[in-house]
This record gives sequence, C-alpha cells and structure tokens, in this order.
Amino acid sequence: MDETDCVVIGAGVVGLAVARELARAGHEVVVLEKADAFGTETSARNSEVIHAGIYYPAGSIRARLCIEGKARLYAFCAEHGVGHRNCGKLVVATDPSHEAALDKVMAHAAACGVTDLRRLPADEAMAMEPDLFCTSAVLSPSTGIIDSHGYMLALVGEIEAAGGMLALGTTVLGGRVTDAGIELRTADAAGAPFPIRARRVVNAAGLWAAGVAAAIEGLPARDVPKMHYARGNYFTTTARHGFGRLIYPVPEPGGLGVHLTLDLAGGARFGPDVEWIDGVDYTLSDARAGHFEREISRYWPGLPKGSLSVSYCGVRPKLSGPGAPAEDFRIHGPAEHGVPGLVNLYGIESPGLTSSLALAAEVAARLG
Repeated sequence: MDETDCVVIGAGVVGLAVARELARAGHEVVVLEKADAFGTETSARNSEVIHAGIYYPAGSIRARLCIEGKARLYAFCAEHGVGHRNCGKLVVATDPSHEAALDKVMAHAAACGVTDLRRLPADEAMAMEPDLFCTSAVLSPSTGIIDSHGYMLALVGEIEAAGGMLALGTTVLGGRVTDAGIELRTADAAGAPFPIRARRVVNAAGLWAAGVAAAIEGLPARDVPKMHYARGNYFTTTARHGFGRLIYPVPEPGGLGVHLTLDLAGGARFGPDVEWIDGVDYTLSDARAGHFEREISRYWPGLPKGSLSVSYCGVRPKLSGPGAPAEDFRIHGPAEHGVPGLVNLYGIESPGLTSSLALAAEVAARLG
C-alpha cells in the first residue's frame, strides 16, 4: 500500500486550492480525481463570478469566507496573471414590490462587513447601463468575473511546483479509519486497484462528497448529510448588448435569479435558474427558454424574442431542499466527527469559487 502525508479527494477549484495550501506548507500531497481532467463539474459549470459577499447571513461561514476569499482571489489573479475583471454588478428591482428585497440585500451586506454597496435610483442606474430597465438598484463595485479554468491551471502549477501531484482517472471506492491513518481503496481508469494510506484526508468531492464520506468505515454515519441537487441552466443570445456590468434580479428561493453575467470577451450569458432534480443530470433542453426570456425581459426589455439558446448547465450540491432555508457550508473536521486527520466538505456551492483560497486556509487550520 502506498503511503503519503495528505490526500485530497476531488480536483475541482476547492480541492485544488486545498492541495495548494497543504503543499505550500510542506506536506506531501496527492490529489485524487475520478475524471480525466481537473475541474470538469461544478467548477466548470458556473457563472465564473467573483462574489462580493452580500447575500449570506451575518456570522455564517459562507459570508466570512466569501469576503476573505474575494480579497485573496483578486490578489492571486493579479500575481499569477489569471484573467479577471472587477466589472461591478447591479442588483435590480423591476417592480416596486421588490424594494424590500433590495433593502434586505443592503442590510445583509452591512451586517457582514461589506461597506461599499450603494443604493441607486432608477435614472442613475439606467444611465450607467442604457439597455437596463429597473425601478431602483444596488451597485456592488467589488463584484467581478474570472477565467475559472485559468485559475485552476495556476493552482495546479503551484501544487506541482511544491511537490504535489494529481492522480487523474482515479476513483475512490471506499476506505477505513485505522490507527496508522486513513486507508483508501481506489481504482484507476482501467479498474486496477490503487490502495493508498494517508495521515490526512480532505474530502472535497463536491457533488459526490456525501457518497465518498459514507463509504469510509469508521466515520460516524450521523456525520454524513443528505444531499439535494439543483440544476442551473444557462442560456446565451445572438443579440448584441451594451452591458458593462453584471445584472442580477432580486434573490429568489434557492438561488440568485436568472442573472446576466459577462465573460472576459464581453459576451453575455444568462442563468442559472433553480430546477430541483433527484440526482446529478446535465441534460440540456430548450424547454426553459420561455421562462428565461420572461425573466430577462424584466430588466432587459430590448431582448429580441426568440434569440435565446441553451448553452450549458451545472448542478449545485445543496444541504437543504426545496422550500427550506439555505444551509451554511459544512466543514467537518476531527472536532465534529472525532476522526483524526479527516476533513469532509459538504454543500460547497456558491460562493465556493470566490471562497476557495480562504476555505483552503480554513481546512489547513482544522487539520493542524
């Protein structure tokens, strides 16, 4: 059986950030990833937004790590030449009945320590974005966008420079807790077994984290939560636009509404919506185009009818189901489950990308 100091399960953006943190601290690190490339699921199927930290309850792990992670991420991108832009965002009300939701956004932000938001009247917001319609808005100047693949590529470079390695095409089948560490049963892409024992294991398997945890003998079953899955669909348009900032409607249950985000080339994309599903399913369909068109037209009335086409979708690993309040990130280490050297990460959805570097530091601290 091969032995190493640290194993990170999952080569998404969070797993890679954790591996980088541990490798730079001098640990021998192996990242196990069942796909044949890094960052192929949630990390590649999102809006690529650097969030400001304005939506999450004060005192929550999500709020704290988002604000800390935002600063770390901007600095990392600047230092490593990762494509990004601090373009800003408008959260918009399109009906007077939405004003209370904007007040709540402002209150949440202030309670969390985000002090740069500004409430705008309709005329000022629409002067900033001539294609926009709104009744009022909130400006978030520290929101931005990022090349998520370029970011993960930079993380991989730092992991390897510090002596860590990626084992792609390697599936974790199970494991058990022993006095000598955590033994993992894995198999390569051809099905050949590859057992490995580590003194520290970080389960950053994202959508699959609960399943991985449940397969580790010696981890209390009560520590493994029930997961829920929400598919978010994204659409693009052939129409030209003049938006220079991200446009978000007021938040909705389970998500942030059908928003307009930009890529680094200036192209517009819309989504995600919230579609509760029973498991991980990336099936694309134009069936929701009408819903998207109606939602987008509320803040972009000039959107030509019939110009939307489905582009991609992502699935969010959620700890709460339809109608339930959103739960916080769960970072379960030895203090929570009693297993030395093991950290399980559950429900790491948005703002996981923004929070990734801060989350990595938190995991490293809990491992000791």
